[in-house]
Amino acid sequence: MAKLIIITDMDGTLLDTASYSFDAALPALGLIRARNVPLIICSSKTRAEIEHYRQKLGNTHPFISENGGAVFVPKGYFRDEIRPPVYAAAEEDTGYTVIRLGARYEDLRRALSELQDEGFGVWGFGDMTAEEIAATTGLPENEAGMAARREFDEPFIFDGDNAMQQKLVRAITEKGFHVTRGQFYHILGPSDKGKAVSILIEMYRKEFGQVRTMGLGDSPNDLPMLRCVDEPVVVEKNGGGYDSCFHGESFKRANGVGPGGWNRAVIELLEGYGR
Repeated sequence: MAKLIIITDMDGTLLDTASYSFDAALPALGLIRARNVPLIICSSKTRAEIEHYRQKLGNTHPFISENGGAVFVPKGYFRDEIRPPVYAAAEEDTGYTVIRLGARYEDLRRALSELQDEGFGVWGFGDMTAEEIAATTGLPENEAGMAARREFDEPFIFDGDNAMQQKLVRAITEKGFHVTRGQFYHILGPSDKGKAVSILIEMYRKEFGQVRTMGLGDSPNDLPMLRCVDEPVVVEKNGGGYDSCFHGESFKRANGVGPGGWNRAVIELLEGYGR
C-alpha cells in the first residue's frame, strides 16, 4: 500500500485565524500520530514560527516555509543516498538540509521600498515593529517577533482599489518578482508552495516507493500546492464559504471552517484508508 503523506497550510487551515489554536484538530492529529503518517507543514510562516508550532505539535517531519521559499529536511530523516534534485540548491544548516528556492529577503525589501517611492500604498512586515505586527495580525507579541524573521518572502498590506491593485501586480512583475495572497499580500521570487511540495514528494517516493498525498489549504497561495497532490482539500474561510480562487477546481471542499473542517477532512480520509 502507498505511504500516506499529509501536507497542510497553517493559518486559516490547521490554525484558527482568531486564536491561532489547533485544538479543534486534535482528534485528527492523534490519528495521524497513531498511524505514523508524516504531517508536512507548508506555510507562509517563517522557519522560526514553524519550529515553534512543530514543537507544540510534537512534529519532527520536514517543513516548507514562506510560501515555498525553502524546504527544511531534518538531518538523518531520509536515507543518506536520497538527495534533493540536482536543480535545487541544497546546503547544510544547523539540524537541517535546506533546499533554498526563494528570493533573497533584502532584494524583496528593496523592491517594496521602490514601490513605496513610486506611490503605492504598501507596508511590509519589515516596516513594522513586533508590536505593530502583533496588532495587525492578532499574533502574540513573541510570535510576531518570529514572523518578522523573514528569509524568502515579505508579507505586506496594500491600501488601494482594484485598478491600483492591477498596477501594483504589474509593477512587481516588472521588477522580476511575483505576488500572492494568504492572510496578507506577499511579494516573493520564483518559488511557490507547489514547487517545494513537488521536491519533497519526490524525496518521499525515493524513500518509500509508492506514496499518496493529501493537501489542505484555504487561500490563493495554497493553489500550487493543491494542484500537485493526490487528494486536494479546500477548507472553509472564516464566516463560511471558499475562496473564489478555487472556483472551477475539482478539489474536495471540507465541511467546516479552519481546524474544524481540517479535522473532519483528515479523519474521513484516514478512516477510508488502510491501516
